[in-house]
Amino acid sequence: MPKKIHNLPITGIASFAKYPICTNLDELDADMCVMGIPYDMGSPYLTGSKFGPRRIREVSCHYGRGDAGFWDPERQIQFLEAPIKIVDGGDVDMDPMDFHASFDNVTEAVRKIISKGAVPVMMGGDHSVTIPTARALDMYDDLCIVQFDAHLDFGMRTWTNGSPMRMISEMPHFKKMCQIGMRGLGSNTREDFQAAYAFGSVVIPSRQALELGAKEVISRIPRAKNYFVTIDIDGYDMSTAPGVGSPSPGGLNYTFVTDVLEGISQLGNVVAFDLVEVAPQYDPTGITPRLGAMTMLAFMGFIMHERQKKGMLQHQKKSLIS
Repeated sequence: MPKKIHNLPITGIASFAKYPICTNLDELDADMCVMGIPYDMGSPYLTGSKFGPRRIREVSCHYGRGDAGFWDPERQIQFLEAPIKIVDGGDVDMDPMDFHASFDNVTEAVRKIISKGAVPVMMGGDHSVTIPTARALDMYDDLCIVQFDAHLDFGMRTWTNGSPMRMISEMPHFKKMCQIGMRGLGSNTREDFQAAYAFGSVVIPSRQALELGAKEVISRIPRAKNYFVTIDIDGYDMSTAPGVGSPSPGGLNYTFVTDVLEGISQLGNVVAFDLVEVAPQYDPTGITPRLGAMTMLAFMGFIMHERQKKGMLQHQKKSLIS
């Protein structure tokens, strides 16, 4: 009789949610690929988000269910169960002295994952890493970016975590934008907000978003065929996400955010998403990386549930071809 393998959360290599590891993207065969971007050179004040991917992986092992997936008692749905296949692709290689080379590596990795038919799920790193991820999505048309964040990130054109949305607005493949959760003094300047409005961004500040509720916020997101979602963990209230470089009170909550993420997955095809700015050293309780891991798993479940319904999983497409 074979010996039972328990595969406890505290044993083995800490891959994301204990999913199989595939660090050679040429051999990638999955529906989703999670990769870390351990980079924080774009943080001008509090650094440390380069440790985010490693810490998110560690706490995510608590939720490793493998092929069994996750039962959601509120939605009465089993998410991420087989035959859905998810792998951890490791970390994008970082050049400590050349951020352009690091960003090029991110773009190359995202494009490779997409070419293999998988959805890229990227873990930052500071919010500047969203720039090279967004740059890699130029093969999609009718593409909308949705941002969850305490800050507008529409600062003057720089390669820092204060300007990714400004940089993305200048990419020709992005014509639509929605920004949710902005609040507080210092969430960019009046001129930055005016520039976002001029671009056509739908900006929904945190208090307004919570008063409207998830359903109404979803109705205000621009309709598009394809969506890219960027989740800055500081979009959550600082009471639940203290481990960030720019914590802010008056933020969003998990139920609201995941309800909106579920709605986005139903609006169109989510081609990629990232979660950024987890800086674990500022949070000795460990709730910030845990919140990050749970947000990622929830959104992954919503995306794969919709793709499965539409016959878009890798094994489904292969069976149709054969």
